[in-house]
Amino acid sequence: MENYIVSARKYRPSTFASVVGQKALTATLRNSISKNRLAHAYLFCGSRGVGKTSCARIFAKTINCRHRNADGEACNECDSCREFNKGASLNIVELDAASNNGIDDMKNIIDQVQVPPVNADYRVFIIDEVHMLSNAAFNAFLKTLEEPPSYVVFILATTEKHKVLPTILSRCQIYDFNRITIQDMVDHLSYVATQEGIIAEPAALNVIARKADGAMRDALSIFDQVAASSMGNVTYASAIDNLNILDYEYYNRLIEAFLTGNIVDALLIYKEIREKGFDSLFFINGLAQHLRDLMVAGNPKTMCLLEASDQTREALAKVAAKCQPTFIYNAISLCNKADLDYRTASNKQLLVELTLIKLCQLLSPSPHESGAGKGQLRPIKPSAQAPQATTTATTAPQPIASDQQATYGNRQATPQQPTPAASPDRNNNMPTAPAMPRPTVAMPRGKMPVIGGIPGFSITNPKGNTQSSDNAAATPQTSAQQRSEKFTDEEFAEAWQQIIDSHPTEQLLTNAMRNARPRRHNEYHFIATVESEAIEGSIISNLGMLLGELRNRLKNDMVQLSIELNKGQATATSLTDSEFYSVLRKKCPYLNTMIQDMHITLI
Repeated sequence: MENYIVSARKYRPSTFASVVGQKALTATLRNSISKNRLAHAYLFCGSRGVGKTSCARIFAKTINCRHRNADGEACNECDSCREFNKGASLNIVELDAASNNGIDDMKNIIDQVQVPPVNADYRVFIIDEVHMLSNAAFNAFLKTLEEPPSYVVFILATTEKHKVLPTILSRCQIYDFNRITIQDMVDHLSYVATQEGIIAEPAALNVIARKADGAMRDALSIFDQVAASSMGNVTYASAIDNLNILDYEYYNRLIEAFLTGNIVDALLIYKEIREKGFDSLFFINGLAQHLRDLMVAGNPKTMCLLEASDQTREALAKVAAKCQPTFIYNAISLCNKADLDYRTASNKQLLVELTLIKLCQLLSPSPHESGAGKGQLRPIKPSAQAPQATTTATTAPQPIASDQQATYGNRQATPQQPTPAASPDRNNNMPTAPAMPRPTVAMPRGKMPVIGGIPGFSITNPKGNTQSSDNAAATPQTSAQQRSEKFTDEEFAEAWQQIIDSHPTEQLLTNAMRNARPRRHNEYHFIATVESEAIEGSIISNLGMLLGELRNRLKNDMVQLSIELNKGQATATSLTDSEFYSVLRKKCPYLNTMIQDMHITLI
C-alpha cells in the first residue's frame, strides 16, 4: 500500500516557477543567480505558509546546480540536484532555531562554516525561525554573519522580523513575502484537485482560501480535511459544515430584519445560530465582516476590495443596493462596540441581543440618538382607529404637532415640559399626529460641525454623525409653510431663558445653556460660545430639541444655531477665584489702595 503524503508536502514548490503568489520576489532571486550577484546573507520575512523555507531550499539548490536551464531553474539532473532531492546533500545545512537557540548551537554552526563545500560552489546554511535565537547566540553570530568565507551563504527565515536584532538586519538582504491572495490560492487548489481527481466547486475553494487567511500551507491542509470528509466531492455545503463557517445567508436574513425593523426575526435568527453551536463572539465578528463586505460591494470602485467569487460579489451587490451607506457605517460601529464590550460583559448573550435590537432600530423614526435611532422618518401609514385624523395629517402637514403649537406658539404662555413623542405600534404604524420636521443647522467656516451639517460618519464620534441629505429631504417644508417673523436679540435671550426654565430636571442641558453665550452672527444665525468640550457635547446631543423650541417660541423656522468652542482668551465664566481677583486689581487701580488700607487678604 502506497504511503499517503499530505498535499502541503506533496505539492511543495520545487522550482521558482511553482512558488505561488511571490512572482516579483522569485524573479529577483533568479536574476541575482543568473547575474552571479549573490549576497552572503539573506533574511526572508513573512507570515506563516507563504513560502519562505521553500524559497530558501529552492535558492540553495539552484545556486549549486551545474546545468541551470535558460529560465534560471535547477536542472534536477546533476549530482548536486540529485543529492538535494534525496535529502542527502552535505552542502545544505538546515537548522531550526526554535529548538537550537543557545550559544552552544551557534558555536557548532560557526565551526561548520569552516568546512568547504563538496562537489559544489557554495555551502548554504538555512536557519528557520531565527527570531527564536537568544541574545547571546545572536551576538556570537554577528562576526561570522558579517564576514563569512566566500563559499558560505546564510539564509535566515522568520515570521517576526521585529524580534531580530537590528545588527542582524543590517547585515542581510531582506525579502518580505506577501500574503497569498484569495484568487492565487483558489487557482492552486483547483490545480491540486485536478491532479488528485477530486471534484471541487469554486465556491467551496473560495471558502477554503478565505479560511486559510493568506497561508498556502493552511489552505492545502484544509483542502485535505474537506476532501476526506466529503469523499472526494468538495461542495460549498460540505466546506462550511466541516470548517464551522456560518453561511452568509444567515447574515442576509439579519440584514433584511434590520432594514424592516423586525426585532423578533433578528432574535430568532440569533437563537438558530447559537443552536448550531456557533460562539456569540464569532457571530458578532462575522456580522461585522459581512457589513464591511456590503460596504465595499455597494460601490463599483471599491468592489476590488472584496475578496470573493464573482457569484458572491453579485449577491452582495444586490443586498448592498438596499442599504444606505450611513446605515452600514452605524451598524459596523455597533458591532465593533459589541466586540469590545464582549470580553467584559457578564451576560454575553444579552449584550449580543441588545446589539441586534439597536441594529433593528437604526432606521426607526425615533428622534433620539441614544438608542442608535437617527430620526429617519418613515411614511405615515393609515390607521384603522383614526382614519379621519390620519387623512387630515397627511393632506395638510403642519411644521409641529398641535399640542406643541399651543404651548410654544405664544411667547407669554407659561413654559411647559415638552410632550414626549408617540412611539409606533407593534405593526410599525406611525402615530396619527404629524411629526415635527428635523431642523438643519448651518455650519460656518471655522466652527465645530453640528447636527444637520455635512452628512457622513465620524470614527472618533459616531454619536455625532450628521443626518444624510436623503433623510433631510424626507420632510421638506415649502416656502408657504415656513415662519419668518422678525425678532430682537432680547427676544432670543428671553426664549433661551424660557427653554432653560422649562427643563428643570435636565441638569446637564440647563447648566450647559446657562454657560453658553449665544450671539447673533447674521439675521437668523446665532453662534453659542462654550468653554469646554463637555458643555459643547451636552448642547449638541440635544440640539434638535433646542432648535425646535427656539423656532416655535420665536415663530421663525429659519433660526439656525452653531456651537463654537472657545479656544482663545479665558472669559470671566472660566476664571478661577484667584484669576478673577487678579483681573479686578489690574482693571481697578483704586482697588489696590483700598485693599492695602484695609489690610484685606484673599483666602
